[in-house]
Amino acid sequence: MKPVFCSLLLSLIIAFPALAQEWVVRSPDTRLAVHLHLDAGKLSYSVFLDQEMMLDKSPLGLTAKTHALAEKLNFVLKHERAIDEQYSESRFKKSHIRYQANELVCRWENSEKQAFETTFQVSNNDVAFRYFIPQQGEQANIVMQQEHSGFQFPARTTTFLTPQSRPMVGWKKTKPSYEEDYTVDAPLGAASQYGVGFTFPALFKVENKGWVLVSETGVDGNYCGSKLGEPTATGLYAIAFPEPGENNGLGAVQPAFALPGFTPWRTLTVGKTLQPILETTITQDVVGAKYKASKDYVFGRSTWSWLEWQDESINLEDQKKFVDLSAAMGYEFSLVDNWWDTNIGREKIEELAAYARKKEVDLLLWYNSNGYWNDAPQGPKNKMNEAIARKKEMAWMKETGIKGIKVDFFGGDKQETMQLYEAILSDANEYGLLVIFHGCTLPRGWERMYPNFVSSEAVLASENLIFTQRANDMEAFNATLHPFIRNSVAAMDFGPVLLNKRHNRTNSAGQTRITSETFQIATAVVFQSAVQNFGITPNNLTDASKGAIDFMKSVPTTWDETLFLDGYPGRYVVLARRKGEQWYIAGINAESTTKTVQVTLPKLANGKLVEYKDDASARTVFSKAENRKNQTYTMTIPTHGGSVLVGN
Repeated sequence: MKPVFCSLLLSLIIAFPALAQEWVVRSPDTRLAVHLHLDAGKLSYSVFLDQEMMLDKSPLGLTAKTHALAEKLNFVLKHERAIDEQYSESRFKKSHIRYQANELVCRWENSEKQAFETTFQVSNNDVAFRYFIPQQGEQANIVMQQEHSGFQFPARTTTFLTPQSRPMVGWKKTKPSYEEDYTVDAPLGAASQYGVGFTFPALFKVENKGWVLVSETGVDGNYCGSKLGEPTATGLYAIAFPEPGENNGLGAVQPAFALPGFTPWRTLTVGKTLQPILETTITQDVVGAKYKASKDYVFGRSTWSWLEWQDESINLEDQKKFVDLSAAMGYEFSLVDNWWDTNIGREKIEELAAYARKKEVDLLLWYNSNGYWNDAPQGPKNKMNEAIARKKEMAWMKETGIKGIKVDFFGGDKQETMQLYEAILSDANEYGLLVIFHGCTLPRGWERMYPNFVSSEAVLASENLIFTQRANDMEAFNATLHPFIRNSVAAMDFGPVLLNKRHNRTNSAGQTRITSETFQIATAVVFQSAVQNFGITPNNLTDASKGAIDFMKSVPTTWDETLFLDGYPGRYVVLARRKGEQWYIAGINAESTTKTVQVTLPKLANGKLVEYKDDASARTVFSKAENRKNQTYTMTIPTHGGSVLVGN
């Protein structure tokens, strides 16, 4: 019996690794760990922070028309390396970034000997992973049917999510455009409002252990934009492709790409506190530039008549008033919105551009992206969706001295729409044009990938304050979400700082602003975009407080450093940004009572500090900051109010 027993034991020892194998990659500080599992031919991963589980075993794998890469898998080999890279990026949270991570690349084969690789990069608070499919034999392309990547959160996790909209709904069938309401502290596994999943980024609070922010990056014309599908009852959120009805039903849901090829990166930012969530740069860390800048692009501040003055302002005389406003404020740009092609005309736009140049202001022009995917009527139309027309239009803009474009009303997240985004950006760079997208998808690493990309809306933005009182009632709540979720992963073209108390041309009717003046100017710091299309109007030079106007004349839009100081999504946020030697500390409050926050910033211990705060009538006053003891300052933020400290 003994030889039989030994033989059986040896068989079990040999077979066991094929049934359950594990590999581990840790962050440079060893606190964050990813465990890669192969169980009975299926691949999964889990994530631990300080040995606390932040993500339970979550599925990995791909299914293509010609490849079954999700089961009957075998481990082939692995490669490991340490990454230590530095790069500069003027349009994100920091101007100089050092990315340190450990990488684990594993190759797998299915039962047909078809191979693929998983790559995991783990930095001190971030995880990024993607797939690589090599070319084997003559097949030189692949059509992806499903990506099995998922995120299985522990029980008692709560969620901070915004639902994906159903396609071809909303105004003139322009959705999805990432403009839905958030639910906060919602139960794990709750269905989305529209039954088609949730948009990136997605924030999760894992019991009392910490936070996880999930998103994606590196998406270009070689793939589609993805989302989180409807969750299971146990809290598994899996990658899902666009809905068939997007792009007016045209184009494939399933992405296809040449072999060898990569999928986009899936990213997780993991922290015991919200600091890593707000400060993360992972969406830029793992991507690179797709082309060189054709010029040294200039970013900055812009006025925008359409927001408060609406369509009626798209005429030559009103646009000159906003050019004059930009000049008075020392701003770099003025944005001319929809209908300029018919209401002003190209010859008058050339006249306006020349007028602006004399005042050291440059113009940005609005365009409709539309070809066939919705019913939005605004012009110019059929200029950005087709290569020949687009290049002709851009050549005219370059000759006229236009410095950038804002392109609106996209059709969804299918691969062909991603190709359109990329084509617009690439062509615009050839003609030296900055690009802002509106009514659009989330940018996914685009600041670093495309040097002339500025920002995207992809949020329930300031125009809704003009349309509904509910948006004004909810403004503070929504504003305190964005630094932790939407604006944490990419630039956000929100259009902040509306100083009119009533949202119309004369500041006398329309929806009523609930937030204070200092709340409004604080959002110029809280919200991040290299070009900010501010909502101030000519009348604000005389009817807004001197403190608010003076602050708005000097606030920058690009930053050298960003720090989280305090806050909770949907309640309040206090953060600090540095430009050169100057620090801007901004706080806003959505809670029903005044918030007192102890702000510690050692670099301001002995420097000059000016405080902008609300007076009894919710207008901005400023003075030398007095509530300071050693390195700590007591910041008091009224409900629906704000506070800003400026110092060096």
